[in-house]
Amino acid sequence: MISVVLADDQSLIRTAVAELVSHEEGFTVAGQAGNGREAVDLVRRTRPDIVLMDIRMPVMDGIQATAAICADPALAGTRIIVLTTFEEDEYVLQALRAGASGFVGKGTEAADLMNAIRTVHGGDALLSPRATKALIDRYTAPVQPAAPVAPPALALLTEREMEILLLVGRGQANGQIADELVISPHTAKTHVNRMMTKLGAHDRAQLVIIAYESGLLVPGAHP
Repeated sequence: MISVVLADDQSLIRTAVAELVSHEEGFTVAGQAGNGREAVDLVRRTRPDIVLMDIRMPVMDGIQATAAICADPALAGTRIIVLTTFEEDEYVLQALRAGASGFVGKGTEAADLMNAIRTVHGGDALLSPRATKALIDRYTAPVQPAAPVAPPALALLTEREMEILLLVGRGQANGQIADELVISPHTAKTHVNRMMTKLGAHDRAQLVIIAYESGLLVPGAHP
């Protein structure tokens, strides 16, 4: 059973999504919150599998709430999908940096929303690596610092893990990485999981961000 918390300041949206989720086999609604602070408190009490998090909310916005949840070791099993209108997609990178596992538009079809929840619950970022890279190219290229600073944890990576981090940053999926390095997809996935642990990345999308913000990759420099 996949448990879901809904966080949105519009009660009509919460009610509609709750109705959809609760009637889907294998899903349950763990609770609803009308602002970011309520969402954080609710998640700490119920420890759901998934949070559907609106961005613009009173008291504490969705970005702040996402960061608070993802920074809590006790909530390591909770994944966050940010709800957005695509007119507000400048917030997407902020959400990924805060630890969100992806995003969906509020106009998403019901079946697509449920598939999104299943995807993230299964351990994947909702964005494909290539889509994540495209977002980073769009929003970080104009503001890249002259001298990026690599996180200290990067020194913990093995030579092979650094190689794979670059490929993840270039938008390659595990199967593509396996083909390029002549290893099995399972081995590629194992390396990716170990990197996430070493770098404190909540999911694959954050590995892409690390690859760019550390200066290992430069937006637009790789196809």
